[in-house]
Amino acid sequence: MPKKTSLLLGTAAAIGALSLIATAAHAQERVRWQVPMSFASTLTALGDTMPWVADQLRAVSGGNIDLRVAEPGAVIPALSIFENVSEGNVDAGYSWMGYEWGTVPASALFGATPFGLESVEFVAWMTHHGGQELLEELFHAYNVHPILCGTISPETAGWFRNEVPTVEDLQGLRFRAAGVGGEIFQEFGMSVTLLPGGELYQALETGTLDATEFSLPTVDEQLGFYQVAPYLYLPGWHQPSTNQFLYINLDVWNGLEEQTQAMLNMACMAGNAYAIGRAEALQGAAMARFDERGTNIRTYSDEQIAAFREASDVVMARWSEQDEMFGRVYSSMMEFQAELRPWKEMGYLPRDWQTRIGE
Repeated sequence: MPKKTSLLLGTAAAIGALSLIATAAHAQERVRWQVPMSFASTLTALGDTMPWVADQLRAVSGGNIDLRVAEPGAVIPALSIFENVSEGNVDAGYSWMGYEWGTVPASALFGATPFGLESVEFVAWMTHHGGQELLEELFHAYNVHPILCGTISPETAGWFRNEVPTVEDLQGLRFRAAGVGGEIFQEFGMSVTLLPGGELYQALETGTLDATEFSLPTVDEQLGFYQVAPYLYLPGWHQPSTNQFLYINLDVWNGLEEQTQAMLNMACMAGNAYAIGRAEALQGAAMARFDERGTNIRTYSDEQIAAFREASDVVMARWSEQDEMFGRVYSSMMEFQAELRPWKEMGYLPRDWQTRIGE
């Protein structure tokens, strides 16, 4: 073999070897997590976002990031995601932020804030107005790193076995509610309890509950509430957005490579867009189906909404005084809402503009 040819081949081999070493050094790390969820994956626009995010992560990582979602109760109880991630019993979990209300009061504000930020506003606050920083300060103390990973449209205000035309009609009702909204409902003399979604139909059917709130019209429809509670009330003032998070054990998160962290963040941001798009796309048809079935769809009166707002102010002030972090988070949200209000009121068409002009 000519000397020049041999030199070229040797150089090529050396370059190839260096390339293989570099590739190995920068290969995507492998992540294998079981991710228990608070909601069944069959619940449209509520439980199917995390499975979608997991599919995208497998695709973009060539299968190296494999988050295997687990249905509620299959690994741990549905409402215990936070505790188990915090203690390291599982690497990660997916839940609505607010079920840990009793342990971390300020967390409920990130799950949903009565008369607070709607979904797009919430994402704006989280990403550009200090929300994520406040959340990390709050949750890192419990060894949990949270990533917003699915925000959806307002909940329905509740399904009732009987009509409630005034706030006085709420007195004594046995009602299922979660988060801050549940405490506000208690201001009206309601007996509030927290039950997982799978138990609500039977509780309504047997009269254990007089009413319940849970989620979007599509989700409430899947759970069959219209069959056992003929009155549907709107708007969902208590939960103008529903925000779910991927909870990752902080030690596990800190042990990930920056590339993997970036992919998780990016996939969850895509999950937010997917979730709100899917939620908005499906609710109009669900409302039409309720109407066709004879559901009595009601909107709370201005007097009722004013009473709810007054009670909300009382509860928010009470908790802001009791819990410093609750007060900081709530103040940050409300300052952003006030800053945004002129744009929201003048930059967008009024929601009832077609009615106003007679279309």
